[in-house]
Amino acid sequence: MTGPATAAPSPGAADAVVSLEGVSYAVGGRSIFDRLDIGIERGKVTAIMGPSGTGKTTLLRLITGQIRADAGRIQVDGTDVGTLDNDGLYRLRRGMGMLFQNGALLTDLDVYENVAFPLREHTNLPESLVARIVLMKLHAVGLRGAARLLPGELSGGMARRVALARAIVMDPKLLIYDEPFAGLDPIALGVVLRLIRDTNDALGITSIVVSHDVHEISALADRAYLLSGGRVVAAGTPAQLNADASPIVRQFMGGLPDGPVAFQYPAPDYAAQLLGAEVPR
Repeated sequence: MTGPATAAPSPGAADAVVSLEGVSYAVGGRSIFDRLDIGIERGKVTAIMGPSGTGKTTLLRLITGQIRADAGRIQVDGTDVGTLDNDGLYRLRRGMGMLFQNGALLTDLDVYENVAFPLREHTNLPESLVARIVLMKLHAVGLRGAARLLPGELSGGMARRVALARAIVMDPKLLIYDEPFAGLDPIALGVVLRLIRDTNDALGITSIVVSHDVHEISALADRAYLLSGGRVVAAGTPAQLNADASPIVRQFMGGLPDGPVAFQYPAPDYAAQLLGAEVPR
């Protein structure tokens, strides 16, 4: 058996495309992150995992500068995100691609125009070149023949693949996936898994995958971080996390109902609240 995943070293500063150092963030007085340290290695697929409510999507919002950390430093490709103004954030995001949980396709535009949208917004390329790029990206996800379908005519798996084509149309250095496996049938899931891996390797980009799907992440990621209680509780390869003996890691990786992570959100005593007919505050 390998050693505990928590002992696995983080990528060095020279290898980290994204680096979080001592990051703290709270909402309404409730701490989401408490001195969080994470390094996303260049050219690799890194998974961010954790139980629901651990702030996985919030982490992506911090990395992309949609919200600001209360403390600590977040760097993307050597740039301190916390020091950027709106123009600086706009430039930084041009080097990122984002696959949202629900795909977030523009419903009034067909597949072709959805994929072309970032090119029209951020470049002055001639239409002939836009067409070539869009068709290349659609071909990469197997949907060149669906170019003139509307989002409402697509299956869930097809919509996710169109969203991926749009995410890579600007050839980003960093590609971010927020729960890319949610709601996919087994065939679509297999396609998306292969696309994420092949896209990362073929384009030489860096990928961050936020998910709680342990089996899929184990087959995909080069490295994984497990978050709980506002901190990293384990980090390493998926094999290292699967071999970790700590109770919280075993509970999450094994999908166990009982363990350190409680199913119930913190609340007053159940019997006392029912008997006293106390109204929740």
